[in-house]
Amino acid sequence: MNKVALVTGITGQDGSYLAELLLEKGYQVHGTVRRASTINTSRIDHIYDNPNLKLHYADLADGSSLVRLLAAINPDEIYNLAAQAHVRVSFDCAEYTSDITGIGALRLFESVRTLGLRTRIYQASSSEMFGKVAHTPQTEDTPFYPRSPYGCAKAFAHYTAVNYRESYDMHVSCGILFNHESPRRGETFVTRKITKAAAAIKAGKQDKLFLGNLNAKRDWGYAKEYVEAMWLMLQQDTPDDYVIATGVTRTVQEFLEHSFEWLGLDWRNHVEHDPRLERPAEVDLLLGNPDKAERVLGWKPQTSFDSLAQLMVESDWRNVTR
Repeated sequence: MNKVALVTGITGQDGSYLAELLLEKGYQVHGTVRRASTINTSRIDHIYDNPNLKLHYADLADGSSLVRLLAAINPDEIYNLAAQAHVRVSFDCAEYTSDITGIGALRLFESVRTLGLRTRIYQASSSEMFGKVAHTPQTEDTPFYPRSPYGCAKAFAHYTAVNYRESYDMHVSCGILFNHESPRRGETFVTRKITKAAAAIKAGKQDKLFLGNLNAKRDWGYAKEYVEAMWLMLQQDTPDDYVIATGVTRTVQEFLEHSFEWLGLDWRNHVEHDPRLERPAEVDLLLGNPDKAERVLGWKPQTSFDSLAQLMVESDWRNVTR
């Protein structure tokens, strides 16, 4: 009998790649979607007709919808990827971010516990929890010092996951994922904002790109590879927490340079600073140590920083020249 998985946030970047992976492995995949006035399933349109994919209206803000859905499908695995995930926006919508990203995870764990399910749960934690880092590189034991409402909400969800694991013997694993990008990255996130603008500028459809802090350093990997690590965590007999990263850090400016150079452009002719895009409290450096993931899960990143930038620019160039 096929395993049953529930993916919250299935219409997002990670959710769409994870859904593909699970379907390839023979799972019956259920995904949660929120009601919206516009269709927002573009990332999964290509698998929409798969008979093993089923979508449901449910929301992490609505505990009753979670209880009803879980009781109906009794999943073997849950991947909690849903969140208000934009760090800069979290400063403007702090209460909403805290409710969905933080309390929403609690609602999900409590629903599983109340129903008495023996479901294995993956909680999407974030490198933003490290914030003002205590030491570099960051490992599973590095203290958290979040510098945004998003980071605070993720830290709450992470510690709640650990608490439910230890208090109720629930199989809950947390993936502390560092920045992971792809052609499916949301267009308001800095990497996709850069590659989309580079393609539009090359095509003569845009002239300027406005950005905030170019000196921030991040550990960037390929989202399609990172979802495999999520799946591997739930295949382990013992739940645990894992840093998922490349172990290499680069600046926003370096991503900018690579993206524009691939199209034969000089970014300095097109990029202007906009202080409104700066965070009130910046996270200057994030660099993960993925040794535990490699040792226990057998997972290693395969796509380099340069290849990732090229992959994203090529995709946006194809989109703009169709």
